[in-house]
Amino acid sequence: MDDGPLSTGLDPKTAGLLCYLLGFVTGLIFFFLEKENRFVRFHALQSILASVAIIVILFIIDSLFVALFSSLHLFFIVSLLKFVGTLLGLAALALWVVLMVKAYQGEYFKLPVVGDLAGKNS
Repeated sequence: MDDGPLSTGLDPKTAGLLCYLLGFVTGLIFFFLEKENRFVRFHALQSILASVAIIVILFIIDSLFVALFSSLHLFFIVSLLKFVGTLLGLAALALWVVLMVKAYQGEYFKLPVVGDLAGKNS
């Protein structure tokens, strides 16, 4: 991890945690504010990419839910989609907490695919 305070005056671990606080919004803020600290840029970019991926997946599930809801004979599938969407939302929340804790511990905790992209581009 790059040592020293950031241009914002924050500790890098705190900034890493804050990158995840509001998803892609705080990720974007820290990605453009911090040009030098690779640790913060990694967590900012991973936050952006993971947020967008989660939003897209949940949007697709909700779109399927709405499209199938009009067909009452597909009630089981509609219920299953809503259940899966709820589980994914809870899993995303748990993942976000883990990412915040790992960033605060000073770890480069990489998610599959987006973590590799963030590592290459931070």
